[in-house]
Amino acid sequence: MRGLTRGRRSSEIRAWAFKMRGGIWTALFCAILFLAEVNLSALPAMLVLVAAGQALRFWAAGCIKRYRGEEAKAEILVTWGPYAVVRNPLYLGNGLIGLGWSLLAGPRAIALFVTSYLILYVFLIIPHEETILERCFREEFHRYKERVGRLIPKIPFELSEIAGPFQWSVLWESERHSLLVTILGTSLLLSRGLW
Repeated sequence: MRGLTRGRRSSEIRAWAFKMRGGIWTALFCAILFLAEVNLSALPAMLVLVAAGQALRFWAAGCIKRYRGEEAKAEILVTWGPYAVVRNPLYLGNGLIGLGWSLLAGPRAIALFVTSYLILYVFLIIPHEETILERCFREEFHRYKERVGRLIPKIPFELSEIAGPFQWSVLWESERHSLLVTILGTSLLLSRGLW
């Protein structure tokens, strides 16, 4: 009975984290901004990581019909594009962006970001989302999990599986908000050295 209650509680926490992921991401950015001790020598690495993270998010968002929302929903299991390399390219993109920001912000921000990212994405959000995908797609998802890594590519992976549909309209509708947040966040961090 106690194990069942603990399991239900874990599921509730994961569902809450998934639902609140945008707000939690904003709070994490604010904490990084507050801790920032801007290190301009890290600027080139930060720009590369942030640009790579946003490019990965663009690619991933254009491969799926819809991803915004408080609940995980999927009509089909997307296994092409960046999803042929890692199962969670949107969250990997977030990780690259956040790591870039924290590199610019200094060692305390790096420690905060890495710890928060592991807790938020690796232990809460991704397991919640993958539980739903397992329920929806059963054997297809199990085969996909065996073939494709969660956040780190399994080597070798099939380059031929990358080709698939890409929808510019979905990209514009879904990802313009993320692009604005990325630009605004990067600008705020760069200006942090002035105040």
